[in-house]
This record gives sequence, C-alpha cells and structure tokens, in this order.
Amino acid sequence: MDAAEVEFLAEKELVTIIPNFSLDKIYLIGGDLGPFNPGLPVQVPLWLAVNLKQRQKCRLLPPEWMDVEKLEKFRDHERKEETFTPMPSPYYMELTKLLLNHASDNIPKADEIRTLIKDVWDTRIAKFRVSADSFVRQQEAHAKLDNLTLMEINTSGAFLTQALNHMYKLRTNLQPSDSAQSQDL
Repeated sequence: MDAAEVEFLAEKELVTIIPNFSLDKIYLIGGDLGPFNPGLPVQVPLWLAVNLKQRQKCRLLPPEWMDVEKLEKFRDHERKEETFTPMPSPYYMELTKLLLNHASDNIPKADEIRTLIKDVWDTRIAKFRVSADSFVRQQEAHAKLDNLTLMEINTSGAFLTQALNHMYKLRTNLQPSDSAQSQDL
C-alpha cells in the first residue's frame, strides 16, 4: 500500500461542515448523508467536505483534536513515553494535510497546527527508528507495534522489511547446511 492509498482511506473519515445550501438527504453506497441546511452542522466524509469547500458550498470545522493546546499535549506526551501513544485519529497526518491544504482559512492557527503535527510525526518516526535499530541489534524474530498509524507503518515498513530480509539472508548464510556437514564426515 502506498501513501496515496492510505490518503484515499483517510478521505472516508467523517468531518463536520456548515453548508451554505439546502439539500435533502442524499443516499450513497457508503451511507446516507444530510439533510443539508444553511448554517446547521452536518457530518460528511472528508472527500465530500473538500469537494464542497472547493466549490465554496460550505465551511469546514476542524476536528476536536485539531487544536494547538491539545496537540501540544499530544506532542509532549509522545516525547515523554518510550512506547507509541495512541493518536487522536488513525489518520491524523492525512487529515491535517488535506484540511490545511484545502481549508486552512477555516482552521484557527493553521501554521502552528502544521508545525505541531510535524513535530509529533518526527518524534514518532525517530522512535520507530530507535525501536527498529534495537530490534535488529538484538536479532529478534518479531516485534509488537501498538498504536502506529497506517501511514507510519507504510512509511517505515519498506525499510524494516528490507532490514529483516537482509538479516535472514545473513543468518542463513552463516549457519552450516546439512550437506556441508555430511561432506566433512
């Protein structure tokens, strides 16, 4: 799975909009949406919210966790803990990117939020690298990766898979095979 596919999955997350149009309930395969009334908040998938925002049909409300003070607490908590802490959304990075790219005018302190999310991301990726280094050095066979998001796994997965593959090749080349032992006897 690549980053675009993870972003596609993130676009199914529900966000709140305040429409400036009227429309009855719409019936989609993924579920019913609406009704849409001017000035009344309604939850819709992110893909629809971005589309409506681009057509100037709504105002986006940032998710509850997308607040400078809350994100500072998440960042500080992540830095203090040795293990990965649960994130406010399984798609925090993708949601932030999409919302700030398409609706930064609706998000207070957008630049600070962008910086804080980047800090959280950098902290988590650094933590993952340290964990992977320890994993490889101790020649472990499996690892527990709780609280990682799909994008974090996607970003780091290729590196870890390659490292494990190289370790496997090195281990199998170092171990004497059965045929080599029988020739010595």
